[in-house]
Order: sequence, then C-alpha cells, then structure tokens
Amino acid sequence: DDGSVDRTWTGPPEVKFMAEPVSPHDDFVDGVAVKDVVADEKSGNRVRIYLPERNDSSVDKLPVVLHFHGGGFCISRADWFMYYAVYTRLARVANVIIVSVFLPLAPEHRLPAACDAALAALLWLRELSRKQSQEPWLNDYADFNRVFLIGDSSGGTIVHQVAARAGEEDLSPMKLAGAIPIRPGITRSQRSKSELEQEQTPFLTLDMVDKFIALALPIGSTKDHPITCPMGEAAPALEELKLPPYLYCVAEKDLIKDHEMEFYEA
Repeated sequence: DDGSVDRTWTGPPEVKFMAEPVSPHDDFVDGVAVKDVVADEKSGNRVRIYLPERNDSSVDKLPVVLHFHGGGFCISRADWFMYYAVYTRLARVANVIIVSVFLPLAPEHRLPAACDAALAALLWLRELSRKQSQEPWLNDYADFNRVFLIGDSSGGTIVHQVAARAGEEDLSPMKLAGAIPIRPGITRSQRSKSELEQEQTPFLTLDMVDKFIALALPIGSTKDHPITCPMGEAAPALEELKLPPYLYCVAEKDLIKDHEMEFYEA
C-alpha cells in the first residue's frame, strides 16, 4: 500500500537457487564467456552477452539470439541462474551468441516499458551491424544476417511485440531471421477452459497471473490490452503485420494454454 515493491523469493525453498544472480566472467567456463554491457548510455539499458569458445581455425560468424526473460513483467532478471544455465548451454551446443536483455520491471515501469527496452536492444544490434556503435564480441563474431528473438512466458509476449514493431523499421543491413515465443504470456479477461481446469502449481496460479498482469499493464487497462491479448479486437490485425517466421512453443499443462493456442490459430 505504501508503493514499495518486495521481490523476496516466496516459492519452494529447494529451487530458490534458480533465482540467484550469476556474475559475468570474461574467461571461458565450460566453453562460454559471459559479460554485461550497457547497450544505451542514455537509458542505462543493459544486456548480458554469452559468447561460445571458438577454435583458432573458425572463421564463420555466429547467429545472434536476442533473449527477453519471463517473470510476468514484474520479477526475474537476465542474470538469474535459471537463464545462465539454459543460455550457456544453448550458446555452447548451438554455437550461437546470446544477447539477454535486462528488462525494466513493473510496477515501477509499467508496459510498454519492457517492450520499448527490448526493441531498443534490437535497434542497438542494428547500430552494430551498421558500424555506428562498437561492442567487440559482437562486432568481431556476430552474423547480423541471422538475428533471432527468443523469450519465455512474458518474454514470449515481448517477442511478438518486438517482432511486430521491427516490421515497421528499416533494420538493414541486419536481418531478423526468426522469432521463438515460448509459452508466451497471452491472455484475455474471460477465463479460458485451461485456466479453469488445469492444475495450479506453486510456480503459476490464477491469482499470480491476475496480479502480475494488473501490476504490469497501464493503470486502468484490462487483460484485453493489445500487448497481453495480441489476437484481440484492440490489437493490430495479425495479417497486416510484417512478421518473421515463428517457432511457436506451447506447454501442454500451462494454465493459459488455450489463450496461447487462440493466438496461434489467429
């Protein structure tokens, strides 16, 4: 009630380590080096870069995967162990550079703040591709013709928003080659069948969904807002958007699976 925000971990204690921050390391650890950089001095927006180790004979440049973390727009950070574990492995196994964005969190920064920061990170990559900015790892090793977006949960929602807005931008010479929304946080005001019938877990309940969305959206908005309901009447017509190819991922037991499938079918 006093306007303060408490993000103390209240989930199962045995998995609290997943939400612990991991420090960056310029040295290669298990084949991957990690560093945090400021992508925009004016806003202070930061990103975490994962660079896979390369052998001396390798000359091919690497695809770039731009990641937006989940957390209901209100919690989570790009440096959490859960993301470090996933993206060090992806960088190493897939031989790609991961750029993970530290997104501004609601309610201090309500939507579209996170979408704006995510798009700004993509446009920063465009600046690098045009040699208008410098970041040694990316300038030396990134293939800007193969840039992909990826995000989980609310980050998957942001993937679609960034992809849609990127379609209105001149990204050249960079190319947005694809997008991967993973069980995106797409919903509606009206409860779906999956919301009513799926089992709730300590990691996601209907109350959590409702509270996160209420804290994240502009004051006075409902779940039918174009960001959280991109297939709704208030959102731009999907067929009019210039979108890259999508690899769309839905979890069978996700509470909001039916809304996610409604977006897919739209």
